[in-house]
Amino acid sequence: MINKEKVQKCVEEWLQNKEYFLVEVSVDKDNKIVVEIDNKDGVWIDDCCDLSRFIEGHFNRDEEDFELEVGSAGIGQPFKVMQQYINNIGNKVEVLTEENKKLIGILTAATTESITIDNKTTLTFDEFKNVKAYIDFD
Repeated sequence: MINKEKVQKCVEEWLQNKEYFLVEVSVDKDNKIVVEIDNKDGVWIDDCCDLSRFIEGHFNRDEEDFELEVGSAGIGQPFKVMQQYINNIGNKVEVLTEENKKLIGILTAATTESITIDNKTTLTFDEFKNVKAYIDFD
């Protein structure tokens, strides 16, 4: 089985001196590798292709076959890493609380302990299930 830590180190090597950051690496039992990266200005397909080739260059398919998927964290998906919260300060977000109540407002602060919405509602990470960018279709 492909080693997740080896994939993660490979991705981190590629990320050096780039404005991208790692959101998630997963490897399932069938050696399907999924790498999610993000950037405050969006993710370019050319960079995903470049990272994919970089990762493939560090593994030998003759020794262990694998499937590789490299992409962005995806719009409308819950934030997974602190950098996503930081990059969205000043933007409208949707928060799903532990009581399944939706809050929509401007993310005005984010720390490793809590987030603040509209400069008035502060929630610790234990008080909400997820946060994602709010997509307004109006």
